[in-house]
Amino acid sequence: VEVFNYGRTREGLIPLWAGEGDTPTPQIIYDAATRSLADGETFYTYQLGIPPLREALAGYFEGLYGRPFTADEFYVTCGGMHAIQLAMQLTVSHGDEVVLLSPAWPNFAGSAIIQGASLKYVALDHGDTGWTLDLDRLFDACGPKTKVLVINSPANPSGWTASAAELRAILEFARERGLWIIADEIYGRFYYDGDSEQAQAPSFQTLRETHDRILFAQTFSKNWAMTGWRLGWLQGPAALGQIVENHIQYNTSGVAPFMQRAGIAAIEDASDFAQSQIDRAAAGREIVCQTLDKFANVRFKRPAGAFYAFFSIDGHDDSMATAFRLVDEANIGLAPGVAFGPGAEAFYRICYLRSPEGLSEAMQRLGTWLEQQNA
Repeated sequence: VEVFNYGRTREGLIPLWAGEGDTPTPQIIYDAATRSLADGETFYTYQLGIPPLREALAGYFEGLYGRPFTADEFYVTCGGMHAIQLAMQLTVSHGDEVVLLSPAWPNFAGSAIIQGASLKYVALDHGDTGWTLDLDRLFDACGPKTKVLVINSPANPSGWTASAAELRAILEFARERGLWIIADEIYGRFYYDGDSEQAQAPSFQTLRETHDRILFAQTFSKNWAMTGWRLGWLQGPAALGQIVENHIQYNTSGVAPFMQRAGIAAIEDASDFAQSQIDRAAAGREIVCQTLDKFANVRFKRPAGAFYAFFSIDGHDDSMATAFRLVDEANIGLAPGVAFGPGAEAFYRICYLRSPEGLSEAMQRLGTWLEQQNA
């Protein structure tokens, strides 16, 4: 935020720091909200979400993962962040412990701390093959106070993506220990190591049983360019419905129905747009990777998922100071790694869900700056 505020008004600056693209919400989605407003859908509504949206979500996931889902598993929220906060409210309280992988999106930690829980970070390893997880280190970190494992895959900011075998091992461990898993699979469709038969990243969705303690945080933000709408959902056991409804009542009293109508339109009428977002990210990944690959002083591997490049620069370990310099000297905005927890202090995050033209210009500026550092 500090770097963002420093550079946001700079003329000509290309901002690559936020986790969003530069394409506005498509008309077919906002038209649905407009129609809903015109129809007078401006009153209190279902706390857990209007039935047509919950049914649409169940159908959407059945299409993605080829297994049955029911509408009563899905609870509509004010964005993915609200879903994560609800998940923490449902699972931890003062004195409990939350284990999460680092680097990590900082809001995971914030949502746990608000509940009075303590944090234990387990660092991903970074080497010649990119970011990897030591499962034994993860399991050894879980003590008697541990209540929750947070698994973000594909991960923000690193792009690390768990294999099916890793997810299976984590799920089996959680079952044995009676732990909850909060699964952030928001970037599941932004996956680059699959093939035509595996368009999505490996997921707990294909491994879970009805009784498993897994809460999925999800959002409309990324697939459908709806970051500003604040519309998402929590998915979990249907038996939690009344408890979740109470929490939503106390937190927000529900999501505006006209926004939920937009969500239905996104799922049912904007699948081509969602695919275009994925294709745009894949193209942006190539633009960024081709630039970073040229520099021996950049430590970097192509990410398997999400839409971020996360890299370090030899001799520039203070990511906050360097991010300010990049605003001043290259007129580009990157997110400093120090924001993403232990082990990320020397890294920088680029969001590549951008127009090819703007991204190419940004990479030219970054490349010129990197060349100057080697001079």
